[in-house]
Amino acid sequence: MPKSQRWRVCSTPECPEFTQHGKCDAHRAEAEQRRGSARQRGYDRDHEVLFRKPVIARDPKCVCTAEGHGHCGPCGQPSRHADHHPHSRRELQALGLDPNDPEYGRGLCGPCHSSHTAREQPGGWHR
Repeated sequence: MPKSQRWRVCSTPECPEFTQHGKCDAHRAEAEQRRGSARQRGYDRDHEVLFRKPVIARDPKCVCTAEGHGHCGPCGQPSRHADHHPHSRRELQALGLDPNDPEYGRGLCGPCHSSHTAREQPGGWHR
């Protein structure tokens, strides 16, 4: 049986429910509600027009240089995500900076963006 089909206990401490994912349905829904929608987190039309489009236009190829990706320079795949860098959107807001300023972004491909999110963001997959 493939690994993705195996049943395991919910990753929420003390939850006895079995799931094929990390969290059971109830805890996954609870986590999504705490997280809020993309619009509630600030990813609205301004983000799309003022941040994402200019960052992707400036960096049409992925500029990720993180170690552990199997490369030592930009991977060169087409950029699909405008990633806030070197500070997260939350950090920029806390510093009083405009999180929609393309100066604080970089273009990343899907795998590099996912890997960065898993390693660096609060609540990332490996934390």
